[in-house]
Amino acid sequence: MVLALTTNENTGLVDLHCHSTASDGILSPAQLVSRAKSQGVTLLALTDHDTVAGLPEARRTGDQLGVSILPGIEFSSHWGRRQVHIIGLNIDPLSTELQEAIALRERLRQERAEQIAERLEKRGFSGALKGARELAGDGVIGRPHFARWLVRAGHVEDSGRAFRRYLGAGKAGDVKVDWPQLADTVDSIRAAGGVAVLAHPLKYGLTRTLLRRLLCEFAEAGGQAVELLSGRQNPVQTRELRQLMVSVAAEAGQPPLHVSLGSDFHQPEQPWRELGCVQLPDGVEPVWNLWEKLRA
Repeated sequence: MVLALTTNENTGLVDLHCHSTASDGILSPAQLVSRAKSQGVTLLALTDHDTVAGLPEARRTGDQLGVSILPGIEFSSHWGRRQVHIIGLNIDPLSTELQEAIALRERLRQERAEQIAERLEKRGFSGALKGARELAGDGVIGRPHFARWLVRAGHVEDSGRAFRRYLGAGKAGDVKVDWPQLADTVDSIRAAGGVAVLAHPLKYGLTRTLLRRLLCEFAEAGGQAVELLSGRQNPVQTRELRQLMVSVAAEAGQPPLHVSLGSDFHQPEQPWRELGCVQLPDGVEPVWNLWEKLRA
């Protein structure tokens, strides 16, 4: 476990899920940390998609501004044939196992980007790959970069329409990827000394039965926490997810998984996903207790 934190990181707001320009966010790592500071966040995990490239800049800015930066990542993975996201918190970014997992996803993302561009070219959108690469910069290429390019090139009015017409589920740019399986992803995170967190479980559109199964299999694979809050969400849904976590744990004869939270921030002007916009309810075991106990 990488204990790279100060003694007062939990004195303000905590946000353990956000994105910078290293993946599909709008703000640079430095800008992201500065915005977190202005929002009262004292502990921030940068969890870019399938990369840790933004961490050095985030840490430098965090040191300057007094924001503790927790090294993190959000891995794309599959649970069966469904795509799910697993966050790694308090990881060692230089871990061999982590770097191998990142390299695999970089290759898969590049292959997907080329296929998306090819499909868009057939629709008459010339220069899609070059445009998306320019917008991604040094970051990993994702569908949001193609969406932004479509807007910049004048093909659609905004990114939402780009997804609805060309990049969303069932559309031309919806290229399926054979991501590593959930258990392998958890193994990569734990091999890097990190805590594996099931990201935004309410966003997968699962029935209660399937969500229960996902929670069970995630715990069996070595997962240690669940993102109870992902941005602002219906309190009833939050309560039901918590109750389901307790029920699953009771059936297994184990304590409930620890609880994480985050804004899933990507860009300004989205108050429902603003940095530091959510706080954990009383009576839950926060994920940071896992490394606090090791420090004691």
